Amino acid sequence: METYKWPAAKAPIAEIKPKQRILHGDTVTDDYYWMIDYFKKGPDSTATIDYLNAENAYLDTMMSGTKTLQANLFKELKDRIKEKDESVPVFKNGYFYYSRTEEGKQYNKFCRKKGTLEAPEEILLDIDELAKDLPYYAATGYSVSPDNKLLAYGVDKVSRRQYTILIKNLETGELLKDSIPNTEGDPVWSADNKTLFYTSKNPKTLLSEKIKKHKLGTSAAKDPVVYHEKDKSNYIGVGKSKSGKYIFIYSSATLSAEEWLIPADQPDAEFKVFQPRIKDVIYNVVALADKFLILTNWDAQNFRLMECPLDQTERENWKEVIPHRKDVLLEDVEGFRDFIVISERQNGLAQLQIRKLDGTEHYIDFEEPTYNASVGNNPEYNSTTLRYIYTSMTTPASIYDYQMDTKEKQLRKQQEVVGGYNKADYTTERLYAIAKDGTQIPISLVYKNGLKRDGTAPLLLYAYGSYGHSIDASFSTSNLSLLNRGFVYAIAHIRGGQEMGRHWYEDGKLMKKMNTFTDFIDCGHYLIEQKFTSPAHLYAQGGSAGGLLMGAIINLEPALWHGIIAQVPFVDVVNTMLDESIPLTTNEFDEWGNPKHADAYHYMKSYSPYENIEAKDYPNMLVTTGLHDSQVQYFEPAKWVAKLRATKTGENILLLKTDMDFGHGGASGRFDYLKEIALNYAFLLSLENISK
Repeated sequence: METYKWPAAKAPIAEIKPKQRILHGDTVTDDYYWMIDYFKKGPDSTATIDYLNAENAYLDTMMSGTKTLQANLFKELKDRIKEKDESVPVFKNGYFYYSRTEEGKQYNKFCRKKGTLEAPEEILLDIDELAKDLPYYAATGYSVSPDNKLLAYGVDKVSRRQYTILIKNLETGELLKDSIPNTEGDPVWSADNKTLFYTSKNPKTLLSEKIKKHKLGTSAAKDPVVYHEKDKSNYIGVGKSKSGKYIFIYSSATLSAEEWLIPADQPDAEFKVFQPRIKDVIYNVVALADKFLILTNWDAQNFRLMECPLDQTERENWKEVIPHRKDVLLEDVEGFRDFIVISERQNGLAQLQIRKLDGTEHYIDFEEPTYNASVGNNPEYNSTTLRYIYTSMTTPASIYDYQMDTKEKQLRKQQEVVGGYNKADYTTERLYAIAKDGTQIPISLVYKNGLKRDGTAPLLLYAYGSYGHSIDASFSTSNLSLLNRGFVYAIAHIRGGQEMGRHWYEDGKLMKKMNTFTDFIDCGHYLIEQKFTSPAHLYAQGGSAGGLLMGAIINLEPALWHGIIAQVPFVDVVNTMLDESIPLTTNEFDEWGNPKHADAYHYMKSYSPYENIEAKDYPNMLVTTGLHDSQVQYFEPAKWVAKLRATKTGENILLLKTDMDFGHGGASGRFDYLKEIALNYAFLLSLENISK
């Protein structure tokens, strides 16, 4: 096998401009702090762009030998996607809504038909046309007025998640003059068809701070504030109950929550608090016709379900419906007129309980050893049909309609893999690694049949491990490009997620965050011990908070990994959490801690990737970011790479790719994002000396 030859190019060297940070008796010199200045518009912003462009040019040179491979991978990935496609229609308020894509087009068309699927099509938004000639375009929050005549939606043309709400007259096709800037893109109609509620963002920190009310035909600059969140650690939002009777304001942090409501037909009423926030108590409200359901962790680590009368919402009136269970996490509740659907998690696997309001209950059966099942889009309150989504690492995403009264299910659509796919050619398994403290860590993996368990197979291990966000086993057409070339793909369900219950999250946050990193490392060792792979063929990938994971594991045990892909990585933890002008910082104190407190400062400094770079051999690395990223801003990975390049030993490859047009989520088109996947795969395949 011919070894891939990396070009002998000279890597960029970032300028050193020392800046001292003195806090809690600790002095730290940051040589690359100046890179923050692009958004601060300081004198060095041009130097920052020059450095990012130099790193992009270096990557292009180093990956120049993979141009053909990248092009072939892109075509291969794109060819598996059905270009002309249509979503399963969803019925709401007299109309069937769906989206469809056309051959060769990047975006979709949002459409509806009145009463029956045989009715004429109305194209509500043609995103292909709206996004024409723009490098980025995202539309979100589609909200049709109760009289079906107006469509409100949010638009972001920069990828900073600062949406402008626009309103379209669906009878004339014209846009109203109303334009509401700097929002979350979440318009909610009141029952009068002329009042909108929405979340307004702080233009500097991008925090969701206020809920405002907009009357059609008035200036958005004069929109009144109906709710102002004073706690900067809380996220807020606004929505409407499925029944359409209530408008809710949500305010939540990691450890507490609060909701406010008004009747949807009284848009000028004053919002009333449902239950004032209580420290360490989280709750979420679902409105039924004659009562409220409350999902809460009050005296229930894994949550329980309560109910209360419509006119007595304080906690002393809550009555238990489903008690707390130590082995079952109660995640969500979906309300219908005659049924409720409870999303649960047991032994790390999702399950759906159907409960009739008369008290009878049953579960939907799922058969595979590792999978993901979730409630789909169910906007119609009076329906007896549940739409849910099922997938596994070998089963393409499948949309089912389930009759909750008769227990009959109908497969409405399964993701088509163009060019053919045979599930029987692949094997999926669920394994358990033993962490250093004895905890069993689930691993979901998939590989093509015929794999030799002799340690020679390349393996890509993925994880996230933060915010209680569970990563479930699911199907990916993109992964087939690795599986068909001999790779094993694995997901480590590490602490910091919530796969095994609420304790799984609490044992991987704040002063227990190190468990997230050591769990992942222990999963890597286990896969090597089981001879799925070896250190010469073991790769890891993670993005955002999962990019923090990548940065931590290479500092803790660099020799375990042959290559790392870190996407939009959160790697400068201390500096970011100290700067409250950075978007999202204050929202994250309950997740990472506040470094203004000495114990939190020293603990997060002990694992922050940027703070712990040493002169040692690091794995081969590909780091990606976006200049307009509002979640993890570009300067974190840029500083990290600059410091790694100046400090590391050895000859392993270190590459930084900055997308100058996009942000946290990458490209907006349905094919453009495949170019980054092709780059990632070409990087891995080159390290494995696989040229085709």
